[in-house]
Amino acid sequence: MLSILGIVFPLFAVIAVGYGAVRAGWFKPSDMPVLGRFVMQLALPALLFHAVASRDLHEVIDTGYITILLVGGLLTVVVTFGWFSLTASDKRRRAIAVMGSVCPNSSFVGYPLMLMVFPDLAGVILAQNVLIENILFIPLTLILVDLAEDRPDLSLPKLLVTVIWGFLKRPMVIALLAGLVFSMAGLHLPGPADRFFTLLAGAASAVALVVIGGSLVGLPLTGNRAMAVQIAAAKLLVHPALVALSAALLIGAGVVSLSPDMHTSVILTAAMPMFAIYTVLAQERGLGGAASLALLAGTSSAFFTLSIFLWLLT
Repeated sequence: MLSILGIVFPLFAVIAVGYGAVRAGWFKPSDMPVLGRFVMQLALPALLFHAVASRDLHEVIDTGYITILLVGGLLTVVVTFGWFSLTASDKRRRAIAVMGSVCPNSSFVGYPLMLMVFPDLAGVILAQNVLIENILFIPLTLILVDLAEDRPDLSLPKLLVTVIWGFLKRPMVIALLAGLVFSMAGLHLPGPADRFFTLLAGAASAVALVVIGGSLVGLPLTGNRAMAVQIAAAKLLVHPALVALSAALLIGAGVVSLSPDMHTSVILTAAMPMFAIYTVLAQERGLGGAASLALLAGTSSAFFTLSIFLWLLT
């Protein structure tokens, strides 16, 4: 167990440093979105392009990993949609709750953890997670949120076009697609370019964790506490449990195959707390309180749940 804590503790210690730096006034809360944009628009895109472009395509796309993540995630959407249909007070809260239950923080928390557990696979794992989350889970939950508004001017085709266009404009997605093209073309990065992307990508892990910690300062902590606890529990426990179940069934039936390391990583990916912009999306719908509480509960509790999952899986 000490070896597990040796992996998890440094991650959450850096998150605590970010929290403490903002609380002490060394950084302003308004600085965190700027650092977050650096990670999302420069460091992580560089990391994704380098991770994909420097490998053969068959090394980047693991169909077993993707299938298990898809099936487990869709099961989570179905289960949480049913549960929150019973416990949420309206459709908007239900949609926000489902979003928090199924969209993991693969970039700011997941990548640093994978870098410590599977350093050679961390970039590839992140690339596949970004692909699945941006193609399916984030758009699906955004559509659920928008449809919950009951606006007559909204239609499913219009929502799909808006979501797809927003997806294609994201720097991480552009970098990922560019890396895939580079890999399929059989090109190789020259030495200076390789070192450039490696240097820029190296900033992603630590800065991302500092941003997570600093962003927790000043969150509105008034809201539906019971709903927040349910969302956090769904994200940290139900999602990884359903992904683990999907893996057991699909691998047991011979539908997919997966290496032990990728099997561990797909469950750990699902066990991450909810993604960083969760509160922003919820605040746009006037539901920032419960989402902030859920993000705080999920991020802080992940220290314990991730330690347990690592102990069970490694």
